[in-house]
Amino acid sequence: MNRSEDYIQDFPVQGFQQDLINWYIENQRDLPWRLNQDPYRVWVSEIMLQQTRVDTVIPYFNRFLSLFPTLKDLAEAEEEKVLKAWEGLGYYSRVRNLQTAVKEVAEQYGGIVPDTAEEISKLKGVGPYTAGAILSIAYGVPEPAVDGNVMRVLSRVLLIYDDIGKAKTRILFEDAVRTLISKEDPSSFNQAMMELGALICTPKSPACLICPVQDHCRAFDQGRQKELPVKEKKTKVKHVDMAAVILRNHEGKFLIHKRPKEGLLANLWEFPNIPVKKRGVSEKEDLKVFLQAEWGISAAVGDHVSNIEHVFSHLKWDIQLFEGHCSNKTIEACDLKWVTLEEMETYPFPVSHQKIKKMAKEVTA
Repeated sequence: MNRSEDYIQDFPVQGFQQDLINWYIENQRDLPWRLNQDPYRVWVSEIMLQQTRVDTVIPYFNRFLSLFPTLKDLAEAEEEKVLKAWEGLGYYSRVRNLQTAVKEVAEQYGGIVPDTAEEISKLKGVGPYTAGAILSIAYGVPEPAVDGNVMRVLSRVLLIYDDIGKAKTRILFEDAVRTLISKEDPSSFNQAMMELGALICTPKSPACLICPVQDHCRAFDQGRQKELPVKEKKTKVKHVDMAAVILRNHEGKFLIHKRPKEGLLANLWEFPNIPVKKRGVSEKEDLKVFLQAEWGISAAVGDHVSNIEHVFSHLKWDIQLFEGHCSNKTIEACDLKWVTLEEMETYPFPVSHQKIKKMAKEVTA
């Protein structure tokens, strides 16, 4: 007997299923990816919803599907256009992996998203949660789709104190869902678990008095719902001081740079920037030396424009922003471009450099 069965002994599985699914059918939100069960739409929505709020995702989802309405459209699209459509959502490796995976589906499966756990899990970027969500929602396969919402709900319902940040705990919850999931309607069950976590069984102030599965919740019965789930504190965010420059040439065009094809923010465009050892000391000189040494660009770096902060999950950039001028008429490197403000709108930038782009518009106004 695995550990999940210890928690589900004497648990009213059928009653829990019925109360949960009935509540979902009556109260589910009207979301664009729920219009049908097209596996491609489900897939795109689940990738977008990773670490991103529903309200933020809705306009991105609608625009993305208008640009790439079918799996074939996304498979054949230029990567830069795909990144531009994703601009602002962050975690760009998600969409790069998604496009790689849909190309695999187009080439190996005739454009049909696989309907088995074995095949779908081989696709780039498709982990256990995404696989379970697509299989259950699109194909009605009773596979678990365990995300943070689901672990929070079940940690309270089943009174599980294991740290949800650990991989073995996720496996525990996946095993539990395999026992709890409705075999007749796995799509509604999994979506109901996610919906319950998002709307009712929230992290800090769960609405227990209106919860549809209150009668089945062991934490509520014992008054311990606010103790759960258990999760160790996040690792400390690394702080990096940066200097960046809005650099214009004699034509009033701006210099932008394409980041490497691997690593953080891969293949996105940015303004010239460097890490600096200490703020307020020699950023201007450091930028001039960098531009000359890296790209052979002679520049005059002038006024300080603004300070920009941007926080990643593991990293914080504190950017000192300057403006400058350059006499170079041409550049050799393929990862550099002189562009107008209008041309700049066609290139995908990370959020931190979207802020710099906004400042570029202001300093030229």
